[in-house]
Amino acid sequence: MGSWPGRRAANAVRTTRRAEGPGLRDPTWARARAQERLQRLGVAGEKTYPWKHRSRREKYYQAAFVAFLKKKRKMAKEKGLISPNDFAQLQKYMEYSTNKVSDVLKLFEDGEMAEYLQGDAIGYEGFQQFLKIYLEADNIPNHLSLALFQSFKMGHLEDTVENDVVCLSDVSCYFSLLEGGRPEDKLEFTFKLYDTDRNGILDSSEVDRLIIQMMRVAEYLDWDVSELRPILQEMMKEIDYDGSGSVSLAEWLRAGATTVPLLVLLGLEMTLKDNGQHLWRPKRFPRPVYCNLCESSIGLGKQGLSCNLCKYVVHDQCAMKALPCEVSTYAKSRKDIGIQSHVWVRGGCESGRCDRCQKKIRIYHSLVGLHCVWCHLEIHDDCLQAMGHECDCGLLRDHILPPSSIYPSVLASGQERKVSKTSQKTMDDLNLSTFEALRIDPVSNTHPLLVFVNPKSGGKQGERVLWKFQYLLNPRQVFNLLKDGPEAGLRFFRDVPGCRILVCGGDGTVGWILETIDKANLPVVPPVAVLPLGTGNDLARCLRWGGGYEGQNLGKILKDLEMSKVVHMDRWSVEVIPQQTEEKSDPVPFQIINNYFSIGVDASIAHRFHIMREKYPEKFNSRMKNKLWYFEFATSESIFSTCKKLEESLTVEICGKPLDLSNLSLEGIAVLNIPSMHGGSNLWGDTKRPHGDTHGINQALGATAKVITDPDILKTCVPDLSDKRLEVVGLEGAIEMGQIYTKLKNAGHRLAKCSEITFHTTKTLPMQIDGEPWMQTPCTLQSKGNEVLPLNMPPSLPDQDHPQEPDAHACGPTPSFLQFLWLLMLRGTPQPPSQP
Repeated sequence: MGSWPGRRAANAVRTTRRAEGPGLRDPTWARARAQERLQRLGVAGEKTYPWKHRSRREKYYQAAFVAFLKKKRKMAKEKGLISPNDFAQLQKYMEYSTNKVSDVLKLFEDGEMAEYLQGDAIGYEGFQQFLKIYLEADNIPNHLSLALFQSFKMGHLEDTVENDVVCLSDVSCYFSLLEGGRPEDKLEFTFKLYDTDRNGILDSSEVDRLIIQMMRVAEYLDWDVSELRPILQEMMKEIDYDGSGSVSLAEWLRAGATTVPLLVLLGLEMTLKDNGQHLWRPKRFPRPVYCNLCESSIGLGKQGLSCNLCKYVVHDQCAMKALPCEVSTYAKSRKDIGIQSHVWVRGGCESGRCDRCQKKIRIYHSLVGLHCVWCHLEIHDDCLQAMGHECDCGLLRDHILPPSSIYPSVLASGQERKVSKTSQKTMDDLNLSTFEALRIDPVSNTHPLLVFVNPKSGGKQGERVLWKFQYLLNPRQVFNLLKDGPEAGLRFFRDVPGCRILVCGGDGTVGWILETIDKANLPVVPPVAVLPLGTGNDLARCLRWGGGYEGQNLGKILKDLEMSKVVHMDRWSVEVIPQQTEEKSDPVPFQIINNYFSIGVDASIAHRFHIMREKYPEKFNSRMKNKLWYFEFATSESIFSTCKKLEESLTVEICGKPLDLSNLSLEGIAVLNIPSMHGGSNLWGDTKRPHGDTHGINQALGATAKVITDPDILKTCVPDLSDKRLEVVGLEGAIEMGQIYTKLKNAGHRLAKCSEITFHTTKTLPMQIDGEPWMQTPCTLQSKGNEVLPLNMPPSLPDQDHPQEPDAHACGPTPSFLQFLWLLMLRGTPQPPSQP
């Protein structure tokens, strides 16, 4: 029967009619009460609604709607912008829309929507059309479009909706900022939006509106608002730096750039919300489990839904009725800061044994037992009373950031905000984010872990690893690189003392993270560990994290990381100076060498592999498929030899001295920083360490020399991650690469060890850095020492002779199907004499 204000008015009318009937003892009183209800809605009772003329009912509904609109506008003027719920809903629409504001504006300026334009303004109907086109949705809720319209129309109230207009430029500016505007632009826009009298300052009444809006946002984020109002009032006084009693635009921008997360507090950044929603994933259970909602069994091998955050399990049909997720990722009140409590969830006792009384939990009979989502203890229901209130986060406490250690920065005292390191920022490096609205105060004597996961690495392994870490750690410690990128996580952990970084991905992912760390200018660079999910995983092999993750227990890997030691790895800058030619080269993928650089045959194979993977990504969805494709391209390269007589197309200088290649016939040159390449090949080869030499290189054979080219000394040189030198190796072709990979040959041609190397090329050649290939036109390429990076290495195995160094022998490949294919290809090829 129309909108709800119309229904309320109609109910009042029915009360009036009943008052006139014989059934009421006091019709005068009832009639007066009905008239009061109509007046509260702004409807003048009989004067507006003639009961006996139904033809005029439409006018009544219009009057009721105008009254409702006036009331809502008055609330908007008192409270400020749209509600946080409305804004969150708007952001969801924008996530699925592909249109841009500029495209919609063209339709209004000289397109099919020009009829709605009234000068530089549009009415409510035109505004609805704007939203439908921009958000690509035909069924936008009326309350959302009305709330948005009111947020732009904050001035004079007209009698009817049709006479209301909003400035189209304001609307376009607002949505443009939401699309990806700079933080300072968003701050300036919100300042102008709250400066209703347009005098360039925020007076006390406008500041009060700001505080009201901040309180609404805090309530939406489930913060404890009872203690927040005095904090916000004090914070707004701090923003008034000159003590004038009002806030200028410059003071507003300065506050947003230093200590105050204004965009978050005003509801323009909503990813801080712990919305209580489960993070469901389909799962088939290998043992009988019971639904947390209906408590009936989910059959053996049947599919149900499991929450990644709290292990709440339900049938598919029970998901919509499930209780909210119990996991809160940060403290929302001062009383919750510092002390973490247990968070118990029924069921999920996979071990089947109580951690308190050590007796069995009969998990196969019904939904029994409790587990804590932070310390992962599993107990009987009857043992709950004997458990303490405080949670110590269990065996993984060294890595976990409990919610009690993360809290909104606005809850910090004024003195803490003043001495905060973030206050040292300037407008030049302003980069506001949700994470800067939170402050981290880790538990003492712990090393919080920052986890980056590439879900596309290792087929579906990356996605499964992401799910597992979201349960083992605080979800705010785990970042999906495809969704968030590494910058957000590095900003979040920027000032966390003693933290570590775990990169879950291949060598390309590791290089991406290390390059981002360089650009982040962190005060202290945390050590980096690697969980190998890629195809080659050469750096992970050298650091003894393995050649590839195969589903091992992540809890054990985290315990190894806790006991790990820090080693340092040299890194090398790369500068490419192209010659003036008509050809265009590909962009250089990295400016830093972490693992290796190569030119020639192996780069040609990697480039063909890269081109095919970019063209047909569906054919490269597992580690084994990738290796088979690599084998195919290597076989083709061994037949056609596209880089034959490479020494005629380039010259090499090491530390300014030319390297003699005249007596060699090479198809490739590799420059190594680590003793692993191509997924485990040690091109430098194994070297027997002299007896008693524990430093990785014989000090008597040139330990301090920048250049080593003497073949006798090169025979005894051992590669090291931190010896300030690169190893230079020559390759005769793809056949020799296969012989080294299958251990038919010990090494390539050891050419030199040096601290600086320069290539001068005379034709277009394939090159690669850390597995990322490109085609390079004639150029001069120079590499020299850049810096040292800390890395984590797991505890040494008992049988390792030199536990203080990366194990070059552990870098070699284990026997595999791919090695068998290489052996088949090389069958009949005479084995060359072993060469050091």
